[in-house]
Amino acid sequence: MMELIKYPPKNEWNSLLQRPTVQRDVLENKVRAILNDVKQKGDAAVKNYTQLFDNISLNEIAVSIKEAQVAMDITGDLKRAIDTAAANIRTFHKDQLPKVEYVETMPGIECRRKPVAIEKVGLYIPGGTAPLFSSLLMLGIPARLAGCKEIIICTPADKNGNIHPAILYAAAITGINKIYKVGGAQAIASMAYGTETIPQVYKIFGPGNQYVTAAKQLIQQEGIAIDMPAGPSELCVLADDTANATFIAADLLSQAEHGPDSQVLFITTDETLAGNVIKQLNDQLSKLARKEIALAALQNSKIILVQNIDGGIDLVNEYAPEHLIINCREEDRMAELVINAGSVFIGSYSPESAGDYASGTNHVLPTNGSAKAFSGVSVDSFIKKISFQKISAAGLKNIANTIIVMAEAEGLDAHANAIKIRSNN
Repeated sequence: MMELIKYPPKNEWNSLLQRPTVQRDVLENKVRAILNDVKQKGDAAVKNYTQLFDNISLNEIAVSIKEAQVAMDITGDLKRAIDTAAANIRTFHKDQLPKVEYVETMPGIECRRKPVAIEKVGLYIPGGTAPLFSSLLMLGIPARLAGCKEIIICTPADKNGNIHPAILYAAAITGINKIYKVGGAQAIASMAYGTETIPQVYKIFGPGNQYVTAAKQLIQQEGIAIDMPAGPSELCVLADDTANATFIAADLLSQAEHGPDSQVLFITTDETLAGNVIKQLNDQLSKLARKEIALAALQNSKIILVQNIDGGIDLVNEYAPEHLIINCREEDRMAELVINAGSVFIGSYSPESAGDYASGTNHVLPTNGSAKAFSGVSVDSFIKKISFQKISAAGLKNIANTIIVMAEAEGLDAHANAIKIRSNN
């Protein structure tokens, strides 16, 4: 169960807030071997690792048209739920579409910046212990809105070699028809290098376990773009004595059930509330289908007592959580003080589950403290911006001396000459 820590001094925060990890060098060596194997052997290596890690023998890596039609089996409540979530996600993200920016910096010098969609993107959709069709919506919808020409999906199959119908349906309503039955580090390698079946892409998106995260970070070192270092999921809850212990325990468990390497953090000013949350965790845990997974994650997790709520915010910003729930008297004021977090949920009735599925914000978020420098996925993530300029003869004359003086001061005579030649003609 979660460890209770009372009023830790600031000089202990760094060690206190460590995430659970495996030995980094061991992990990277294993993943690097997989990457190299897929790079050299293509489909054969992909099939081999799928057999080795998932115990699945694949005849075909790509989902066929006939298999994709299984998506039509989605009916009733689940279909309506996915449709509603997709509509909300689309509504939130469509307003993020950037416009061309025009500026005249000086008379005769016209500059602009144009957003251009990344042509080829790959989406990794976890599907091992749980088929995360919600992640497909979170990635596929902004990719479509951005205008990416080629969008592919890699996701692990079940023990029978099938993709969950909900994943296929989510792909269908986002207009993505290139789906491949590959998971783990071998999926990242396939999209990074390309195989006989899986096309190479320019940028790779999607959450995953530590192997997937390590693979993304390693291929990034080779110049292949990724969305962010999105590894095992995490949640932080900040609360005072006004909060509901039942709600808090439910939120902590909702994140803990993602995987044994997930982490949850509960920061509070009230020791009585902390005790009640522990009781609720025990009660609710026993009823969960994934209780063993959640229990393992709770072993990595902590309850931390702080002297006051402002001190709690300081601790939150140091931790930089992927998800943050704020549940206290001055929740809106506290929310404005957050500078490091992936996504923030304000008040008793804003559970993290809402953001995971259907409120509209994106759930592909920075983890492991990277929220100090990274944002979650948005339409911007699928766009690059190209700058343009058009300078008239008069405009060049206006700026010529500035350029010549600066170029010569840097010892770059050819730069200066490119201006002088034009000025003399």
